[in-house]
Amino acid sequence: MTILHISDTHGLHDRLGKLPTADVLVHSGDFTNSGTEQETLDFLNWLILQPFQHKIFVVGNHDLCLWDAEGIEDLPENVHFLQDRSVTIDGVKFFGLGYNHPESLIPDDVEVLVTHESAFEILDFSLGRHWGNLPLRRRVEAVKPRYHLFGHNHNAHGTLEKDGTVYCNASILNDMCEISFEPIRITVDF
Repeated sequence: MTILHISDTHGLHDRLGKLPTADVLVHSGDFTNSGTEQETLDFLNWLILQPFQHKIFVVGNHDLCLWDAEGIEDLPENVHFLQDRSVTIDGVKFFGLGYNHPESLIPDDVEVLVTHESAFEILDFSLGRHWGNLPLRRRVEAVKPRYHLFGHNHNAHGTLEKDGTVYCNASILNDMCEISFEPIRITVDF
């Protein structure tokens, strides 16, 4: 299975052009800039039209209108809003944690964890400091998912393998909110 990971598009998703091919597209949040319903609808319409077998997304700190949503009506079956829930695709269990929700919700058997925030001191250095979440890091280290996909920290784009987990920050924008980075393609191997 291949995953194309993006994050922090802040309303600029339509400027990404044709995305590289993959089985699953994952967006780790901050798909809006101001968190309005109109921005969210624009993103959802774009996401639905993307030619991937499955599309997964979680909310970020900017996606205010969906912070407390338990679901979204009328999404196609292959579009998965993972707000504190999981989906299994081709035998791989994905779990998405809602922004600023308790890390204790992350199940022990998750294989691909999708959050907006990064784990503390893991691809989280931006604007002169570490922005990651320490309780999230502790939970990720306890659960040991094979992959942890996130964004939030714009200039910390990249991947890192540590203690059996591949961490991936796929923020597309830099700290000046300009498109500066490419989506990250991951081949999931179990």
